[in-house]
Amino acid sequence: MNKKLPTTLITGASGGIGEELARVFAEHGHDLILAARRKDRLEALGEELREAHSLEVHVLSADLAVPDGAVRLHSAIAQADLEVGILVNNSGLLAEGNFLDIDLEQHCQILDVNARALMQLTHLFGQDMRRRKRGRILNVCSTSAFQAVPGLASYAATKAFVLSLSEALAMENAAHGITVTALCPGFVQTEMTQKEDGGHMNQPMVPLLTAREVAEQGYRATMKGKTLYINGIGNRLVQTLVKHQPRWVWHSIGKIMEHRKL
Repeated sequence: MNKKLPTTLITGASGGIGEELARVFAEHGHDLILAARRKDRLEALGEELREAHSLEVHVLSADLAVPDGAVRLHSAIAQADLEVGILVNNSGLLAEGNFLDIDLEQHCQILDVNARALMQLTHLFGQDMRRRKRGRILNVCSTSAFQAVPGLASYAATKAFVLSLSEALAMENAAHGITVTALCPGFVQTEMTQKEDGGHMNQPMVPLLTAREVAEQGYRATMKGKTLYINGIGNRLVQTLVKHQPRWVWHSIGKIMEHRKL
């Protein structure tokens, strides 16, 4: 008989990259725990994956923007006697615009979901994994983690935190049988990047990836235990260029781009 694959918890699985990650993990035979605020969409996805792949799919409503949201999710999974072998921290929020024009509460929610809740879930499930001496963690990050992004200031700042945390944890936990992967796509065709006119936020000179492409690449990177994976050759080239330029160059470019918006 084939060895049973580890059960995978995916947060933010009700749409976008999270939904496609659920499909990809299911296609490879992983039982799933899907968590998000939109439980009706999770239920529909769960039923689809159960029928298509004959898997166990558990659906949990979770609001990671509230202070105890991550702790509640961990407790609910423990009470259900489920073992999370792979943690996928995919939940995320963003707000586009000048930092001072965006409501402060919205910035706080971005910080809570993108950074605090991710750190809490990683700590809670990471301790479980260390006791078992095995596990994988996939943190959905962003290419915005590599430099400041005018118009997405708080979002990019949280992703810089996620990248730094992920790389440190990968080094700390290699000896404990735990891999940590930071997945860094650019802008992706999802609801989160969709504008009011129906178009999507985009990076200059870099084509949008689909959520499916990101999910497939993210799965492979996670199972190979890669610490960092940047999606798309265009994004990798841009980040290589960023790395080899003085910071003042990108500060100047950012100021020019923002001035053109005025």
